[in-house]
Amino acid sequence: MAGDEKAEKPDFVLKHEGGKRVLVIDYRNKPYGADIIAYPLAMRNVIERLEDNDADEVVLSEYYERIYNEEQTRMLKGIADLATRLEAEAVWSPSKLGKTSESKILSERHNKVLVIINLLYEDPFRAYMELIGAVKAELAKAHELAGDAAEDEAVFLSTLKFIKDGMEATELIQRTKRYIAELGEIPADRSIYHSLFEVAIKPSFIGSRIFFSGTESLELINQYEVTSSKVFIYRHPEKVEYLYYLQPPEYDLAPEKYFLLEKTKEVVASHRPQSVSFMDMSQARRYFRKIYSATIADIANKNGIEISAEEREELAQIVSRYTIGYGILEILLSDRQITDIYVDSPLGTKPIYLVHAKYGQCQTNVVYSEEEARALVSRFRALSGRPFDEAHPILDFDLPDLETRIAVIGKPLALDGTAFAFRLHKTTPWTLPQFVDQKMFSSFYAGMLSFFVDAQASMLIVGSRGSGKTSMLQAMMLEIPQNLRIIVQEDTQELPTPALKKLNFNIQRLKTRPPLGAQSEAEVSAEDALRTALRLGDSVLIVGEVRSTEARALYEAMRVGAVGNVVMGTIHGESAYSIWDRVVNDLGVPTTSFKATDFAIVSAPIRFQGSLKRSRRLIEVTEVKKEWNEDPLREDGFLQWATFDANKDEMEFFRDRMKDSPWIKKVCRIRGLSFEDIWNEIDARGKAKQVLVEMKNKYNVPELLEAQNTVRAHVKYLLLEEKQREESGGIDYNRLLADYEEWTVTNLLKPLMPNQPPQGQ
Repeated sequence: MAGDEKAEKPDFVLKHEGGKRVLVIDYRNKPYGADIIAYPLAMRNVIERLEDNDADEVVLSEYYERIYNEEQTRMLKGIADLATRLEAEAVWSPSKLGKTSESKILSERHNKVLVIINLLYEDPFRAYMELIGAVKAELAKAHELAGDAAEDEAVFLSTLKFIKDGMEATELIQRTKRYIAELGEIPADRSIYHSLFEVAIKPSFIGSRIFFSGTESLELINQYEVTSSKVFIYRHPEKVEYLYYLQPPEYDLAPEKYFLLEKTKEVVASHRPQSVSFMDMSQARRYFRKIYSATIADIANKNGIEISAEEREELAQIVSRYTIGYGILEILLSDRQITDIYVDSPLGTKPIYLVHAKYGQCQTNVVYSEEEARALVSRFRALSGRPFDEAHPILDFDLPDLETRIAVIGKPLALDGTAFAFRLHKTTPWTLPQFVDQKMFSSFYAGMLSFFVDAQASMLIVGSRGSGKTSMLQAMMLEIPQNLRIIVQEDTQELPTPALKKLNFNIQRLKTRPPLGAQSEAEVSAEDALRTALRLGDSVLIVGEVRSTEARALYEAMRVGAVGNVVMGTIHGESAYSIWDRVVNDLGVPTTSFKATDFAIVSAPIRFQGSLKRSRRLIEVTEVKKEWNEDPLREDGFLQWATFDANKDEMEFFRDRMKDSPWIKKVCRIRGLSFEDIWNEIDARGKAKQVLVEMKNKYNVPELLEAQNTVRAHVKYLLLEEKQREESGGIDYNRLLADYEEWTVTNLLKPLMPNQPPQGQ
């Protein structure tokens, strides 16, 4: 380009992210800010860079970044391409300025063209207005000229028209013309660019992008806070899923706080403690947060920035999140209303998706970056001790500090690059009363499941992914009498065994070799772990999920009575018959061994009347009978106790069939119970669960249904029942439930609502 010397170009890099070319320009050492609206030289820098670099997005980086999206970059690129074309045509050369040889006229025309082109880099619209003025002036002259002078003027007018046609072909000029037509006046300053460049802004130390635009057309459904971050749930008028918008505190900071964060990260980046041994991540966070807080205070003092102790701690927490933590994902992983998070490849192209316990699948406003993904994978490799590369494209392990199961896949398995799936475990166990409250099943079936556990039935909890089978297993574990020892075997830690230990359950956890990804020789196979569990003494056996060869060992133990207590596990399937087919035909368990299963408890996500919303329901309770040989369907090997009717949204119970139940006959025989005794016990246990649900809803105390309260209530139920047996040799269920309810009000409900004592109980 001819004319004034170009302004010094900032450092830049052209990155490839999510299939896009991103031009990142560093403005930290420039005398003007990273804003093309406010600073003409910033616009010049961007356009000059776009002359030489083909980019889809432009990012101006200072202590925070301004992101110009594809549409805005395309407008700027159009101006850059025009400038390149004008330079290639050398529109300021004498041959393009006229036929005259008079140096004064050529000099004036030369300066006029250069002014317009130079202005094109800094203020394209003002350049266009200057050009329009020049064309009008030259046309006025042309009307008064003839002969050689008219031909000379025609050459210059042709050049101006060439520039004008080029400008009017650009999207930026077309849009500014439409804007002025609507506005009815020409702005005197650069405010016209506000209508074209509404940029996204984010802190420079965050790799991911969070967008907030377009919320004015959305319906706000709910909002709450997670770790000082705001969460907004929106409904879009043209989308089937809800929108989950996250607003972290680091997006609302003053410029001087961004400066402190950036400088703190630079200072602590090389800090490697030599003498501190960390017990766990929480201890590490506390240690580093102290270091970060002191560093922030020191930097603020040196730079004359006033900051309170509370503000210092807030900034230290943010720095901690993006250094020793998991970045923006840490906030999502801390929201325990989320059950699953999906980050699909190619990264940087689509927002993160998640599954919310209340709103189902939601699209977030977070776009995860490849840069942050690389750093996260490095952390995961270090934490898991497992490889992740093209030879090992699967990384599957548990993140204990955030109670999350992680699955990472990469090339060549994932053709488009690294992708993540996070399954967030409920930090407190699910309870049967909570399922009753959420209408997964009625209190009668809660009583039935509780009785199955008490009667030491062998059960498989059946369902598809997301059907609630693992959650139901958690709830049924809470019904196990606390005088029994429990052994839990899992390859991925989904059952909240630490929480159960805190609730005084005697529980031993066994971790087996994961089913996916690279495996260590030190890890024990599920089959060997199960055989070991059977040698650990008289215990209840819980198998997190029946997957493979361990099924043969499990059924062998069940068949010969080696367990001697309740056995429960989950398995993927959709009905009792489907799990027989899988266990026998896929996992190689003999049919005779499969008959050691007493019950298949089946759950599923239901879409009532084709609704987009999925509701988890218990859909089948089936007993596995013992007198058949090859196929349970052909030989009447199954006895259905209940099946789900979606039209009524309730289970249909077939009590008339129970007289034929081999399991009930066995329980009657070994426990000295009558048929009616069993149903009275199931009914009473269900009513005891219903008491808790009704109190929770009447007095709005959700905590009443949490495990720490339901376990105490269940233990008290058993003790009251045992007291009656000792005193009278039988059970008066009406008196039992009356005593139970009175105890519950006094010992559980009242402490949860000290300012509003229950009335009329």
